[in-house]
Amino acid sequence: DHEVTRGEYLEVMGSDPSKASAYDNEGKKLKGDNVLNNPVNYVNWYNAIVYCNKLSIKENLTPCYSIKQSTNPDKWGTVPESDDDEWDAATCDFEANGYRLPTEAEWEWLARGGENYEYAGSDNIDDVAWYGGNTNDTGTREVKTKAPNGYGLYDMSGNVWEWCWDWRGGEISDSTPADGVTSGSDRVQRGGSFYCKLAAYESISCRSFDAPNNRVYDIGFRVVRQAN
Repeated sequence: DHEVTRGEYLEVMGSDPSKASAYDNEGKKLKGDNVLNNPVNYVNWYNAIVYCNKLSIKENLTPCYSIKQSTNPDKWGTVPESDDDEWDAATCDFEANGYRLPTEAEWEWLARGGENYEYAGSDNIDDVAWYGGNTNDTGTREVKTKAPNGYGLYDMSGNVWEWCWDWRGGEISDSTPADGVTSGSDRVQRGGSFYCKLAAYESISCRSFDAPNNRVYDIGFRVVRQAN
């Protein structure tokens, strides 16, 4: 129900790559272990799928992602810092019970929460989102400190942008393939961030894209599992 935190990432991956400053919901800057409940950031798309498989293995679930014909990230090699054809050819087993990134269509369905709001849970952005207008671009805020949406999900608007599985493609519609666009040069991000001053970037409909190797201090992710 929340973006992957720095503490959760550290527990699985052994390190916290985050670069953004961390604050509590009252704007007090956090240090040391107090930052661990803020969303992890400065992770590229490749880092995110490694985390998903490692968490799945840790919890004795079937990993979703395969690279080089293996679901074991230890056999994939070092996470690329530039575009990598082998990593870009990753496949996803959507029937596996492990963790994965949401597809863009799944993300939007989750963000809408069965409601009809501009932002995930409200038409009042300050009720549900940490964005430049209430953070002054200073850094991330602790997860789950704004109101949830109709599905009980937090920070789907604001705090950090969230990587999705999909390659950049056309608009989401009822004809969008269940597993998204199959090729491209950029991967999708949704949700806006603490650094976006314009409220429009936090809206449910806003879309962003970036190269899968790129790291930015206001980009993180959340994970989902197969509903069955």
